[in-house]
Amino acid sequence: MNVRKGEDWGERGDVPADAASARSDREIAEIAAEHRRANRPIPPVVVTGGDLARTLGGRGEAATGTGTLATVDLGAVLVDGKLHWFVAHLIARRSWLRGRVVVAANAAFVGDWNIAPRAHPGDGRLDLLDGDPSLGDRLKARRRMSTGTHLPHPAISVRRVEAVQIDLDRPTPIHLDGHSIGPARSLSIRVEPNAIDVWI
Repeated sequence: MNVRKGEDWGERGDVPADAASARSDREIAEIAAEHRRANRPIPPVVVTGGDLARTLGGRGEAATGTGTLATVDLGAVLVDGKLHWFVAHLIARRSWLRGRVVVAANAAFVGDWNIAPRAHPGDGRLDLLDGDPSLGDRLKARRRMSTGTHLPHPAISVRRVEAVQIDLDRPTPIHLDGHSIGPARSLSIRVEPNAIDVWI
């Protein structure tokens, strides 16, 4: 799906009877992973919470009968030979306040932070943020993250990628959709475009 800034997307329609239900980003990713590993199509998913839903304009209510359909991308990452999936974001960090932080964002939000304000879940790319700002710059950026005005920043590189290899200096905790999967030093990240029909 090619989307221009300011363009509406998603369409109203009847929610399929066989749609799965998810209350969080992690639950959506678990549904996707289960079906990918079994080599089955991912079913449509009714989404009632999480950062992906917030990015799509969801209000935390279940779509019953009718809802808004949006076809979204799925992030995939190879970590130590094991494939994982995510729908909202991958975050590699030891701390928000020190050390390198890498974010591969399919959704704009991480909790209350609009961390990747230009991220669009259906554009076939991930927004990659990579930086190690000073403590003072981090504290300033943190105060502006709720509005997304922490970017651009000279100490944070931002690029839009379909696939990327990330090498970290030392084992760094990896978080997928808010869930820790342990430390890693090497990440092979890619996007699977138009992978899931979600309903909000």
